[in-house]
Amino acid sequence: MKFAIIKERKSPPDRRVVFSPETLAEARKQFPEAEFVVESSDIRVFPDEAYAKLGFTVTDDVSDADVMIGVKEVPIEHLIPNKKYFYFSHTIKKQPYNRKLLVAMLEKNIEMFDHETIVRENNMRLIGFGRYAGLVGAYNGFRALGLRDGLFNLPKVETLADLEAVKAELDKITLPNIKILLTGTGKVAHGAKEILDHLQIKQVSDALYLTSQFTEPVYVMADVMEYAKRKDGKVGDKWEFYKDPSGYESNFMPYAKETDYFIAGHFYGNNAPYLFTRNDAKSPDFKINLVADISCDIDGPVASTIRPSTIADPFYGYNPQTEQETAFDAKDAITVMAVDNLPCELPKDASEGFGATFLEHVIPAFFNNDENKVLKRARITENGTLTERFSYLQDYVDGK
Repeated sequence: MKFAIIKERKSPPDRRVVFSPETLAEARKQFPEAEFVVESSDIRVFPDEAYAKLGFTVTDDVSDADVMIGVKEVPIEHLIPNKKYFYFSHTIKKQPYNRKLLVAMLEKNIEMFDHETIVRENNMRLIGFGRYAGLVGAYNGFRALGLRDGLFNLPKVETLADLEAVKAELDKITLPNIKILLTGTGKVAHGAKEILDHLQIKQVSDALYLTSQFTEPVYVMADVMEYAKRKDGKVGDKWEFYKDPSGYESNFMPYAKETDYFIAGHFYGNNAPYLFTRNDAKSPDFKINLVADISCDIDGPVASTIRPSTIADPFYGYNPQTEQETAFDAKDAITVMAVDNLPCELPKDASEGFGATFLEHVIPAFFNNDENKVLKRARITENGTLTERFSYLQDYVDGK
C-alpha cells in the first residue's frame, strides 16, 4: 500500500504536516510493506530536502498513491477520484462552507477519513492538535495581558523556534495577582495547564477559588459538572451531559464573579447550555476582562467571542454594554483572543506530536485488518455514499 504526504493548498497557508521526516522514517521501519512518498511543498515546516535526505521520494505527482494524508481541507479541484483521504474536512457538524467539499468527495468516490472522527469506542478522540492549541492559546492570553496593561511584551509564538523557546520567554515575565479559570479536562485544557504550571501558578480547588482572595496568581481547572448543573436540581452526571445536555443549565456566573482571565479549553456540544450570555456579561458582578477562547465557537457559549481572530491580528475587544467590537485595550472592554488555528503557530512541535499519535493509532489499522475498528469508525464516505455512522449528514449533502 502506498501512502502520500500531500501538499497543503488551503489559504491561508498551513505549515503543519501529519508526519515529520523522522516520524515518517519510523513508520517505514515499523511497516516495511508500506511505501511512503512526499508531495513537494514550499511552505511545509520541514523542507523537501529533509525527507529526501532520509531516502523518501519527493515528487510533484503523487496520483499513484492509495492513501492521501494531509492536514487541512483539500480544494475540490485537487481531489483525486477513487482514493482514500485523511484530513480535517470540517463537515461533520454540517458546516455550510464545506458542503460542496463533501458532495465532491461522494461524487469522486473518495473514501474519506476525518482526523476528528478517529476515535476510541467511547468516542474519545485518538489524535489531534489539541495540546498545541492549548499551549499557544494560553500563551497568547498572557501576551494580550502584557500588551494591554503595559506589563511585559511577549513575542508572537510564530516568531519562536519551538515550544522550548516559548517557555523560555515565559520565564522572563512576572504576573500580577490574578485569578485564572481554565475550563475543560481534555488535550486542549491540559495543553493550557502546561503553560500555567510552567509559570508556577498555584492550582487551587473550586471551593477555595470561589470563596477566597489570594496574594499570588492562582488558577482553577473546572470540569463541565462544575460550570453546568441539572435544571431539576439533582446531581449531574458528566456522561449523561455528553449524551444529552438539554436538561442542564449554566452554573458559570459564580466563576465569572471571581475570575480575571478565562481560558476556554472545553468542548462545546450541540444543545449544551451557553457558559455565559451577553446579558450575563452586562452584570456588574461579571469580573472577567480577558478571554483566551481556544474552543472558538462563534456567537456561542462564550458571548464575547463574536468572531474568530487571526495569527496576524490575534486580539480584539468586546464591549459588553453595547455588544459590539472595540479595541482590545479599550476601557471596560473584555479582551478576546479567538484565533481558530492556534497550532499553526507552533508547526514543528505540533506536527511531531500529531505524527506520533497517527503512527500509533492509524497506520497499524491498515496492516492488522483494522482489529480495533479505528478505520471503520472514522470512515465518512465509501462507494459514493455516506457510511451508516455518518448517515445523519444526508440532509446536509442534499442541501436541506
